[in-house]
Amino acid sequence: MPNVKIFVDETLLPTCRATLTAALPSLRAILCARLNVPVPACQFAVLSVIAMPDLPRVNVEIHLMPNPDRTRESVTTLAALVQALIGTATASHTAVRITSLDPQTYVALK
Repeated sequence: MPNVKIFVDETLLPTCRATLTAALPSLRAILCARLNVPVPACQFAVLSVIAMPDLPRVNVEIHLMPNPDRTRESVTTLAALVQALIGTATASHTAVRITSLDPQTYVALK
């Protein structure tokens, strides 16, 4: 279950909205293939934010349930793929953070 939040500076979003929106199906396909999850397991949100001028204008946060196949190396490779895809779609440097959730305390109602 990848829970993906893409934070885009409010001044950048109007210029990249179309290309970012077009990139979302590719992002979902990469996540589903690399994490071995079905499409309905995905959750996406694109949020307009006020970014500080000396920090990345685009930030991607992905929360995952732990899995033995999700090694640090495989998750780092995934982060690089996401960074490249979203960086290209927004024409902006993109920071990516991926966190594993605690399955004992995580609750999701869909």
